Amino acid sequence: MEPVNPTKQLQAALGRIVSGMFIITAGQGENETGMLASWVQQCSFDPPLVSVALRKGREIASWLPEGARFIVNILDDTQTDMLIHFGRGFSEKEPAFADVDVERMDGSPPILKDALAFLDCRVANRCTTGDHELIIGQVVAGRLLGEGHPMVHVRKSGGHY
Repeated sequence: MEPVNPTKQLQAALGRIVSGMFIITAGQGENETGMLASWVQQCSFDPPLVSVALRKGREIASWLPEGARFIVNILDDTQTDMLIHFGRGFSEKEPAFADVDVERMDGSPPILKDALAFLDCRVANRCTTGDHELIIGQVVAGRLLGEGHPMVHVRKSGGHY
């Protein structure tokens, strides 16, 4: 019988924390970008707040000072094409929304028209937590865009995405 590795057991247990799959969009001047995110969670009822964990060094983090606007696009469980498109990441000058149907509300960052729902947020706070930065966004608007089920993600290991 193989001995139990406590680190592997811990990582397997952490990996079973279910998360959703989201596309975070942000703008900076004329530039816009989007990224695939799985660590997004509601963290307050009043006011409505969400937390977004970004790995340190992600370019989009510099676009999100306090007060900055960002959109949390909630993916439907059939939208694997969005995982492929946004999962690879984009450089600052690269067009992230080529061939993606988007809309903008009152100058907002892009809202994915095919998303299940979206949340329009303003950065309320930020803090560094281990190897990630936690962005707290106050939700100021949002709506359902379609019917369906949100995409969920269960990792095999809590040691990596």
